[in-house]
Amino acid sequence: MEYRGKAWRFGSNIDTDAIIPAIYLHTSDPQILGKHCMEGIDPGFPKKITAGDIIVADENFGCGSSREHAPVAIKAAGISCVVAKGFSRIFFRNSINIGFPIFESEEAPGKIANGDELIVDSDKGVIINVTRKEEYKSIVYPDFIKSIIVKGGLLNSIK
Repeated sequence: MEYRGKAWRFGSNIDTDAIIPAIYLHTSDPQILGKHCMEGIDPGFPKKITAGDIIVADENFGCGSSREHAPVAIKAAGISCVVAKGFSRIFFRNSINIGFPIFESEEAPGKIANGDELIVDSDKGVIINVTRKEEYKSIVYPDFIKSIIVKGGLLNSIK
């Protein structure tokens, strides 16, 4: 599968409070969560992006509380995927469970700038930076994880 969009760069240790502040945890409505995505670090973020854009971050993205609200907010905001050097394990699991693709790449985040146009090919494990004409490696999911993502999450996969 391919994901195409503009890169939105963030640093290391972006925690779940930055992704979706605790004040919004009274709801699990994706529409409401999406409107407040990244509000703890970039107020107004959802109004800046175009559907399909890609978040790119450094180490430990999604650390902090183990709330499923964080990947739900990112997905509902219209972000197609996240590329980072590393993810909190619970954020990784929550993302897969809701059918939201995230990709680990050691080299890509350090070479991608805010606004670069990207193509992420999940089958080949390749991130193409169209703007810079560069290519980076990323993880390739095993088939069972690909299936969960394609079916829209773990619950849909089980049905």
